Amino acid sequence: MARDEQLKERWEDLVQKLSDQFADGDKLDLDSIIYLVGMQELSQLNRRFKKDDKINLMHIAICKLLEPYGYYEFDYIDEEGWPHYHVREKLPTLKPGEQSVLMKEAVVNYFVEREYIG
Repeated sequence: MARDEQLKERWEDLVQKLSDQFADGDKLDLDSIIYLVGMQELSQLNRRFKKDDKINLMHIAICKLLEPYGYYEFDYIDEEGWPHYHVREKLPTLKPGEQSVLMKEAVVNYFVEREYIG
């Protein structure tokens, strides 16, 4: 199976599984899934978040997702339990479609590593 086909199939499987688990079957989009990754990484699941916190959750997720690609590196966890990362390498300029493919690939890899999907 071609790499692009495998990514597409894994992405669709992941979206379905997460949508069933967290959205009563309503299809989650990429941003929603990135937000879920941020919640997972923060590990404060029973907490209500303000708007700024939600943006920070997405930032945590993006850093975590792109860490294996060498763009970010984990630095420390602050006194409130928030992980912090620093930039290792500037992200290349990507077209919107290329950004989407990179993030989907990173999300799929994240969930494969955690054995949530195969």
